[in-house]
Amino acid sequence: MPKLSEIGEDELVSRLIQTLPNDRTILTGPGDDCAVVQRPNEHLLLKVDAMVEGVHFLRSAAPALIGRKALARAISDVAAMGGAPKYAMVTLVLPSDLEFSFVLQMYKGMVALAEEFGVSIVGGETTRGPCIMISVTVTGEIVRRITRNGAEAGDVLFVTGLLGGSLQGRHLTFQPRVREAQWLVHNLPPTSMMDISDGLAKDLPRLARASGLDFIVQEDYLPCTPGCTAEQAWSDGEDYELLFTVSPSRAPDMLEAWEQMFPDLSVMPIGKLVKQGEGIPPNFARQGWDHFTQKK
Repeated sequence: MPKLSEIGEDELVSRLIQTLPNDRTILTGPGDDCAVVQRPNEHLLLKVDAMVEGVHFLRSAAPALIGRKALARAISDVAAMGGAPKYAMVTLVLPSDLEFSFVLQMYKGMVALAEEFGVSIVGGETTRGPCIMISVTVTGEIVRRITRNGAEAGDVLFVTGLLGGSLQGRHLTFQPRVREAQWLVHNLPPTSMMDISDGLAKDLPRLARASGLDFIVQEDYLPCTPGCTAEQAWSDGEDYELLFTVSPSRAPDMLEAWEQMFPDLSVMPIGKLVKQGEGIPPNFARQGWDHFTQKK
């Protein structure tokens, strides 16, 4: 049997999904940003996300920002499905020698972000462990379900904000694009959408594969954080910006309306989706983040 370092994260998830039973109430299952299940008179979003010390943050970081990031990651995924976050539950795994003030500040960071987005933290769990781990479960509501697999060949690829250099601090302070995603859902909607967590190099191929397509990216159009190269914008990850597709007939009107609605946040057309076999990915050596192969 292969080791996880040999098969990588995507193959691990794919193989695990094959072991799961089907349920008619599951509208969107594993493999997208959130699960979507059918409830009486509503669609319910479900998301769980975990952060581990030494992988997603260092203990030297401000504890309030660590807590904020733990919740913001899950909220970002809810936004990427076109949803509004509602309730959260938090599991804390903590070393017994950790100071209470550190934990309290982490929680204050989560609570501040929860209040900003109208999320209620309704419970959770605490247990002892060798390092800090925070697992957050968020539920959300949707008006219209946006998945990764609704795009067609010719659809234009868009990215919000700037990419690259997140480890300089932005990975702790990013803003989940809930408002922007809600606007897109109500005014277009996008044909597909996700947030960028493992790098455009990892997440864009996931988006294209979900629709059975390839992609062409124009390297000169990658929206780079000041001081970052195009390769960093392609590969760094933890940007948590929206990656979405729009039909070519609607793209010009969307750009014009976006500039009026969100003058302080850029949106950039970076390429398009194409039929399988016609893709031309950027020629960069670094190809995003994989938790198990540890290549970034």
